[in-house]
Amino acid sequence: MSKPTDLPDRAISAYAASNIQVLEGLEAVRKRPSMYIGDVGLRGLHHLVYEVLDNSIDEAMAGHCDEIEVELYDDGSVSIEDNGRGIPVDTHPAEDRSALEVVMTVLHAGGKFDKDSYQVSGGLHGVGVSVVNALASRFEVTVWREDAVWTQSYFCGVPEESVREVRRMRDDESTGTRIRFWPDDDIFKTTEFRFETLSDRLRELAFLNAEVRIAIEDHREEDEELSREEYYSEEGIVGFVDYLDEAREPILDETLYIADEEGEVPVELAMRYNDGYNSNVLSFVNNINTHEGGTHVTGFRRALTRTLKRYAKKNDMLSDLKFDLSGDDFREGLTAVL
Repeated sequence: MSKPTDLPDRAISAYAASNIQVLEGLEAVRKRPSMYIGDVGLRGLHHLVYEVLDNSIDEAMAGHCDEIEVELYDDGSVSIEDNGRGIPVDTHPAEDRSALEVVMTVLHAGGKFDKDSYQVSGGLHGVGVSVVNALASRFEVTVWREDAVWTQSYFCGVPEESVREVRRMRDDESTGTRIRFWPDDDIFKTTEFRFETLSDRLRELAFLNAEVRIAIEDHREEDEELSREEYYSEEGIVGFVDYLDEAREPILDETLYIADEEGEVPVELAMRYNDGYNSNVLSFVNNINTHEGGTHVTGFRRALTRTLKRYAKKNDMLSDLKFDLSGDDFREGLTAVL
């Protein structure tokens, strides 16, 4: 291999064993946050909330949670609370400390890797909540579990204390988890959450998870009518399609709904045609929006085109056409959630 030319001596001499950094714990996240959340702007800021939300939604998908509450505070913090099983607080056998602390401080730690705990899951699959902790100047977690209320707080991802029992649970309390965090303003360009941005995602999650009540309250807003939104859907993605199409004139009398399972992969589809010219197909995998599509979207488009074209030929509907219909023609006016 030839030797690089025209490089200053300092560029060569600066790379030695002493330049190799070994980052412990969550240091790597704070050093390069964009590797974990995409960026440190508004998108990355709200991604922190989504990562915590995904844990609550995973509990809902597993059948252990039906209420999620998000609250925004004047001090710049946000809290996410659910009535799921509560993160385990007993001692982790390999780490010799509370499982709660392990989940909050160790990358790739969580119940999502265990099929006995979660059949399906979203988010960063065990990375998410510890990344949120690392990128928060302050982070607090409270767990209702095993007839007691437990808590732990952190500073820039480092525990300030051991997991401790605060008190016994009251008879009117249910199990669950509450996380409150303050985004680190030394990392993010802005730390002000947008109510509308979070509301849109919560509405989406409520449609994707039927019969799960999801609410958001903004304590920064003086007008009470504008400070709280609550989302709940019994129809699921059928209601989602109807919501997306509410300002359009439908061609079909009702929204079509198909649910099936191939192997261990369940699939849901809701679709409806309107009198518009554009198509709007939203796709998700485990509640995560697949903006760039994927094999599930490709498969749906091909199946739709093939099925409609076959039906049209069988019923002699294409004989007078002087051009061949494409997939775009069959998707004109289509609204679908996959």
